[in-house]
Amino acid sequence: MELLRLTDPDGRPVVAVRADAGSPPRRVPVPTLAELLAARLDDVRARLEAALTFGDPLPADLPLLPPVDGATEVWACGVTYVRSRDARTEESQVADVYERVYEARRPELFFKALAAKVAGDGDPVGIRADSAVDVPEPELALVLTAHGEIMGLTVCNDMSSRTIEGDNPLYLPQAKVYAGACAVGPVIRPAWELDPLGREVTLEIRRDGGVAFHGTTSTDQLHRTPEDLVEHLFRGDHFPGGAVLSTGTGVVPDLPFTLAEDDVVAITIDGIGTLTNPVRLGKEAFAPAR
Repeated sequence: MELLRLTDPDGRPVVAVRADAGSPPRRVPVPTLAELLAARLDDVRARLEAALTFGDPLPADLPLLPPVDGATEVWACGVTYVRSRDARTEESQVADVYERVYEARRPELFFKALAAKVAGDGDPVGIRADSAVDVPEPELALVLTAHGEIMGLTVCNDMSSRTIEGDNPLYLPQAKVYAGACAVGPVIRPAWELDPLGREVTLEIRRDGGVAFHGTTSTDQLHRTPEDLVEHLFRGDHFPGGAVLSTGTGVVPDLPFTLAEDDVVAITIDGIGTLTNPVRLGKEAFAPAR
């Protein structure tokens, strides 16, 4: 089963479900994914299974939207893989802080994006004009109900400025939260069908008709359990529209590699799909429509 957002024939966002990527979608009778995620997990599952059988059929070729909307927030985790710890240590002027984070009892959690600022499959992602080294971070993301239950799994591209974070760890919000810094998609796979562990994660960066970088990892390499990360996120806040929690990266290109404008980032997680995004430079490419 796949949960997704689409643009219906009248140009309106619609929540839909399908048996698999080759099956026609059916409408889920909720106005937003956020409203669906406000429910308990058992209720979410019952609604989706009913819609898969009885929902109004939709055309198979409707455009995909990012699978996050409304009041849902995207958060992310840092230094959850050995490779991420090593990469942060390599780039940082305060290297030992990342070793302490990796081994600490409390994980690193940070806000990433409001739903309205999240790119979907095929949408551009951004690199900052004031940064010399910028990379995508391919990550498994957990889709959570308002009650802290893991409802589903999706793909997140946690775009990052290595230059800015490396200058000072307290610059993390500037390195991580900016126009074009987050993409999620293409769909959500229910957690009752797919284990978050044992998923292969592949990052490919395409440039000028070739492959500029290719790397893989497995979510088995996570240093912390998904449940532990979720528990810490919900300790101090409420998420009435649910949340998306990206679990950190195990693939980081070696320095001095950096993204360039017009690169294409493709992140594949087996069992979920491929999230593909072209790269744009600077905030002007993401100016809000007037």
